[in-house]
Amino acid sequence: MSIDMVELRRRFREKQYKVTPQRQKILEVFADHPEEHLSAEDVYSLLRSTAPDIGLATVYRTLEMLEGLAFLHRIEFGDGKSRYELAAGDSSHSHHHLICLSCGTVTEFGDDLLETLESFVSRTTDFQITDHQVKFYGYCGECRKKSGH
Repeated sequence: MSIDMVELRRRFREKQYKVTPQRQKILEVFADHPEEHLSAEDVYSLLRSTAPDIGLATVYRTLEMLEGLAFLHRIEFGDGKSRYELAAGDSSHSHHHLICLSCGTVTEFGDDLLETLESFVSRTTDFQITDHQVKFYGYCGECRKKSGH
């Protein structure tokens, strides 16, 4: 997945932020790992070999800023660690997550099954829904094979 640098610069200018090389490198990590849900520590580890001058505190601050600018979408999987993925328009709204309670693997499930429910809730409650997150917890096929279930 590529990053629209024109849009990036526009959003940064609006908030009077600078597009620094460090911020670009952090965002590029997500472009290079589009299917992954990365924590700050994951990003830091991936950057250590190519950008050793970027510290963990910089990664945390940049992730918060990129989320605020709607370039990243933060996800909580219940383990106390925030993870992020590239926010690609409405596509972050149209997938759910399957979380294995044994190995911690996170798999995306692409169908947005809640559109009808959202529409119903909006109509009956006069509540404008802008997003939702669905997380299914259970055991992946590999862990079930290992445990005999």
